[in-house]
Amino acid sequence: MKPLNISLRIIHILVGIGALFGGMAGILSPDGSAVGISASEALKNGPFNDFLIPGIFLFVVIGLGNISASVTAKYKNKYQAYISGCLGIILCMWIIIQCYMLYTINVLHIIFFLIGVIQIFLSIILARE
Repeated sequence: MKPLNISLRIIHILVGIGALFGGMAGILSPDGSAVGISASEALKNGPFNDFLIPGIFLFVVIGLGNISASVTAKYKNKYQAYISGCLGIILCMWIIIQCYMLYTINVLHIIFFLIGVIQIFLSIILARE
C-alpha cells in the first residue's frame, strides 16, 4: 500500500473517531453540558438553539463519512481521491462555519482546519497518480 494512501487512511480514521465522539456529545447532550459549554450562550449568534443538529451533522457526515472513506481507501476505490477531497473541503467548511457561529477561534479549530487542508492536498496528489 502506498504511503499516500496510508496517510489518508490514518487521517480519515482520526478525524472520523473524533467527529463520532464530538457528534455523540452534541446528540446526547444538546445543551452542551457534556462538553462544559452552554449551548444558549455559545450559539447566541448562530441559527441553532442547541447542539443537536450540529451534533447529528458532525456524527453522520464528518464522523461516519471519514470512517467510510478509510474503508474505501483500504480497498483502493477508484474514486478515493474525490471522496477524500470532498471530505477535506467539508471539514474546512465545518470549521469556518463553526468559528463564525461561535465567534471564536481556538487551537483545535486551527488544527482541524489544517488537517482538512492536508486531506485536500493529499487527495489532489492521489488524483494525479
